[in-house]
Amino acid sequence: MNGYIYYPGCSLKGNSRPYEESILPLFKEVGLPLEEMDDWNCCGATAYFSVDDTMAAAICGRNLSIAEKTGKNIIAPCAGCYLTLKKSNKFLNSRQPKAAKILKDLKNAGCEYQGTIDVKHHLEVLYKDIGPQAIKAMVRNSLSGLKVACYYGCQLVRPYTDFDDPDYPTSLDILMEAAGAKAVDFAAKTRCCGGSLSGTIEEVGLRLNYILLKEAKRKGADLVVTICPLCQFNLEITQTKIVKRFGEDVRMPILYFSQLLGLALGIPREELGFKRSIIPLRSLWEKLGQGGAQ
Repeated sequence: MNGYIYYPGCSLKGNSRPYEESILPLFKEVGLPLEEMDDWNCCGATAYFSVDDTMAAAICGRNLSIAEKTGKNIIAPCAGCYLTLKKSNKFLNSRQPKAAKILKDLKNAGCEYQGTIDVKHHLEVLYKDIGPQAIKAMVRNSLSGLKVACYYGCQLVRPYTDFDDPDYPTSLDILMEAAGAKAVDFAAKTRCCGGSLSGTIEEVGLRLNYILLKEAKRKGADLVVTICPLCQFNLEITQTKIVKRFGEDVRMPILYFSQLLGLALGIPREELGFKRSIIPLRSLWEKLGQGGAQ
């Protein structure tokens, strides 16, 4: 495979626009400009495998087929898309009877898949292909003085442990420190935020997000950086209700790590999606000596 093809998934075209808005200029800055996959379809998200695992693998197989035709591996920034595509890829390559049937059906539909594609998360690509030392050398605006809680969520490093530890990953911490920030010892970095429970069983979702925010606050973090659209959404959108429910002010900005890394590499903050943040960022700009309102 030669390079990467970008699979945005549904979230990065909707609520998680700041993620895409920061990833694209960031990868251009590090010398890996991303081309969006043509005619991609929804991955079905992780829940679809509990509904119809055959259809779930098939719709992901179509995406894998499209990528294979470009001769490039897939970069999937959304943790849910990454896990779903990776799981489907492993299953289709297993050549089990059900997998063989899906591959045959895909071929009949004009979406033949030979199993040559690898699915990567952009954190892995930045950490392994570019590397912390190279990132450090590119820094123009150090994040010095900023304390961040690096939140990986529960899908990036589990069940697949291709590039980091499943219980206490460090790749994001290392990249943040390469950019000048201080990564706090965040013990909750792989705890679940509740996922869709925040919208279905609110009490459970609020408690799970409260635990994460409280731990980040306890460790002295100025903000949380994450790699997952749903995690970012949950941690940000629930804060007002959490303060009211638990009587403790745990409010803080929740940003994508690509936004901070892009800022450190000199990309103007107006081009990194910061304006879409629900939580005021005045404290962030003050910490970085940039001043100005959100």
